[in-house]
Amino acid sequence: MSGIIDLSGKRGLIVGIANEHSIAAGCAHMFRAAGAELAITYLNDKAEPYVRAVAQTLPGALVMACDVTVPGQLEAVFEQIRGQWGKLDFLLHSIAFAPAADLHASLIDCSAEGFALAMDVSCHSFIRMAKLAAPLMADGGSLMTVSFYGAERAVDHYNLMGPVKAALESSVRYLAVDLAPRRIHVHAISAGAVKTRAASGLDHFDVLLDEVRARTPAQHLVTIEEIGRVAAMLASDVGMTLTGSTLYADAGFHVAA
Repeated sequence: MSGIIDLSGKRGLIVGIANEHSIAAGCAHMFRAAGAELAITYLNDKAEPYVRAVAQTLPGALVMACDVTVPGQLEAVFEQIRGQWGKLDFLLHSIAFAPAADLHASLIDCSAEGFALAMDVSCHSFIRMAKLAAPLMADGGSLMTVSFYGAERAVDHYNLMGPVKAALESSVRYLAVDLAPRRIHVHAISAGAVKTRAASGLDHFDVLLDEVRARTPAQHLVTIEEIGRVAAMLASDVGMTLTGSTLYADAGFHVAA
């Protein structure tokens, strides 16, 4: 990546790559193009081959297992980073989950257990990562998470993920205040609709894509690489004057009535 976005000498952790089409994969490629060293994680044995295929396009990337619902796995990731790198400059959190039955139900019909699991994986895990990352960011750093417009407006079929993403964006603001004395900046990237494996779990997602495309001012969807350029900026020194905000990488979708 040319220009003023320079991540040379910086090391970052990316949690949430499922395959080459993931938003996190697009971000990883932009981080690497800007000069960063990367650590990436895979969810489980089923996902590992797809993530390792992405890792082959990211020279020198560390690859580790991380299921935030398995006790100790997240801590082990940060311990390995501490042992191999001794520091961390930026982190991208791009994971979300809700049980299918709860995701496809209207909000009023979702279960307490499903809501709690969605909140734990999609929101509280970012808070956990922030706590584990902070000691490794002695010289400051950047924490980023991925959100969606459904956090602030009711989007058809987004259901319980709307309140969960709203909580995530609120957590960004509070973490930004908590971590400001350590010069750690915290950001939410509200990404435009992208056809990823996770998003395809939403009911009528193809219809949603068509509606987003029609309402976006230039009538085109953003790419994972375009979202990645925003993330790379936030991870760089250029982004250090920003914190606590939700930045829209959606080609202007959020401004259209």
